[in-house]
Formats: sequence, C-alpha cells, structure tokens
Amino acid sequence: MNPFGLALVLVPVWAYLVGTVIAAARFARRPIAPAAAQPAVSVLKPLHGVEPGLYENLRSFVDQDYPAMQTVFGVRNPADEALPAVRRLMQDWPDSDIALVVDSRAAGSNLKVANLENMLPAARHDVLVLADSDMRVGRDYLAAVAAPLQDPANGIVTCLYKGVPTGGIWSELGAMHINYAFLPSALVGAALGAGGGCFGATIALRRDVLDRIGGFVPLRDELADDHRIGTAVRDRGFAVVLSPYLVENRVTEPSLAALWRHELRWARTVRAMAPAGFAGSVLTHAVVIAAVAAGCSGMSLTACTFLGLTCALRWASALALARILGLRIGKLWLLPLRDALSFAVFAGSFCGRSVSWRDQLLRVGPDGRMSVDGDKLA
Repeated sequence: MNPFGLALVLVPVWAYLVGTVIAAARFARRPIAPAAAQPAVSVLKPLHGVEPGLYENLRSFVDQDYPAMQTVFGVRNPADEALPAVRRLMQDWPDSDIALVVDSRAAGSNLKVANLENMLPAARHDVLVLADSDMRVGRDYLAAVAAPLQDPANGIVTCLYKGVPTGGIWSELGAMHINYAFLPSALVGAALGAGGGCFGATIALRRDVLDRIGGFVPLRDELADDHRIGTAVRDRGFAVVLSPYLVENRVTEPSLAALWRHELRWARTVRAMAPAGFAGSVLTHAVVIAAVAAGCSGMSLTACTFLGLTCALRWASALALARILGLRIGKLWLLPLRDALSFAVFAGSFCGRSVSWRDQLLRVGPDGRMSVDGDKLA
C-alpha cells in the first residue's frame, strides 16, 4: 500500500478521534436546567441478584433533592440476593416512599421487562423513571431528568453513562470500554444527529406516553428493550431527549469470561438492531486499523510513522475525553490491551447470534427479538 493509500485509509480514523473530543466538549457545555415545577415521580428499579455496591447504588436514587418521589424496587424471586439491600434501605430510610414488588410472572423472554410489568401497578405517579441497578447518581439527578418532560413534545429523557470500576483488572477494562469506546461513539452519533440512542441508564417518561406505545407489552421479547422503547416513542411523534446529565455505571466484571460475555451481548445486540451502523463502527478501532494497514505496507517507514501518529492521537484523545467528562485516567496504560479486546469482541460478534444474559442463554433474531432456546456461544 502506497503512502496515498495509507492516508486514504487513516484520515477517516483520525477524523473520528478528533471528532470524539469535539463532541464531548459540546456535550459538556450543555447546561442542566431543572424546571420550576417538579411533578411527582415514581422511580422503577428492576433488580436481579447482588453486585458490589448495590446498596449504595440504590440509596443514591432514594436520596434525592426532590420534593415528591416514590421508589419501586422489583424482583422476580422471593429468595433474590438483592432483597437484603432493599430491606436495609427501607429500614435506613423509614420516611421515604419505597415500595417492594416480588412477583415471578413473566409473559416473555425478557425477564427485566417482565419485572417492570409487575412493578408498574405499584407506581403511584404519572412521571416514571426507569434505571438499571448498576447505576449511581447524585442528589440533583431526578430534577435534571424530569425537567424536559414538562414540554409535551418530549416523550423520553435518557442519559449516557461513564464507567467506574469496582476493583480488579477486568472491572477496569470494562469501565474503559464504556469510557473510551461506547461513550465517545454515542456522543459523536448524537452530535451528528444519527445516534438515536435510548439507554437503560435512564429512561424517564410520562405514563400517558408509555400507554401510547402499548406499555411494556411490545418489549416482552426484545433484547434491546431500551432501544425499542425509544423507537416506539419516536414513531408516535415524540422527541427522545439526551440529557446532559452523565450517570455512573458501576462496573463489576469479576473475570475475563464475564467481561467477554457481557460485551459480546452488547455487540451482537447492536449488530442485530443496526447492522449498517455497526459495520461502520470499525472506524472506532483506530490503532488496529493502523496496525493492519502498516502490515499490508510491509512496515515501511511511512506506515510505521502513520501507526505511531495514530497511537499518539488515540492516547491524546482519550486524555482529552477524561478531562472533559471527568473520567478515570489512573489505568490508561491499559488502553492498548483494551483496544485489542474491543476489536476481538467486534470480530466475535459476527460469529453467532447467541448471548448470555442474567443466567439465560438467548438467541437474538435478525430483528432483535430473542428466544430462550439459543445455541452455544461462539
């Protein structure tokens, strides 16, 4: 490959890296402006099992600077290991409006959606906030995400998230994937108006909007339930608003196998939901592309120079993202390992349609719907 061909391959990659920093800076400048009126809110937290820091995660949603709120926790198993954390929270915050739903009914293969369906009758307020159990927020969170719903044109408010490891190298690598792969790509998509994201970190919506899309029923067999609910709301003519509030995702991956299964599920889900966009995401693997291009050029001086430039730009953009968005930089020396693992997951996503999720083996169909009789993981 001649120098012109190398540049032709690498310029889009370099442009993407620069674009992530620009998109992050634009996102960080957006103001968070709570509304003067603060309607009562019910926060729905579907739970399954225990994880490091679960009590603190749940407490952050209860301890809000908000005038009228209810928190609904739900499990499907009366012996679920998350229950002690919930009961301790109810004991520690006796004056808070907290409800606990234990109900094993499931009408579909997505057990989180089944949990939410079971919890919904216990929610007393018309503004609903759904959030995953591994998220942690500040006391101003609820006011920030509820405010845009005062505009009747807005159907959903959603949040991006940054990874915070809970300990160990696999947790660190999992958080780095969120911070330096997922988050910047989502910000670029949002800046270009092509993101269309709706994220399980936060989905805030009015009850009438949920009713307009048929409640949770259409999501019963959807693996990417967060993406599907966003699409359904847009199809009804409402806007999906990306809040400038960045929540924390507490990353607890205990092993390489757990990290691989988790990220492979993400990758195969995105591939099923948006195949063209997922194929185009190869541009996010800057260093691997530069290394392959250099190899195809016989490791010429020009190719090695371009590879070094790509590595330097990758590190510089990661440092800039960390400073702009308040991300961890202590283990940034792991970035080459993280990039290699990310590309392996990307490649592995094309080698099957089965995923492991919440102790289930599921097969993801071409339309994103799932069944429990999946084949073995590739």
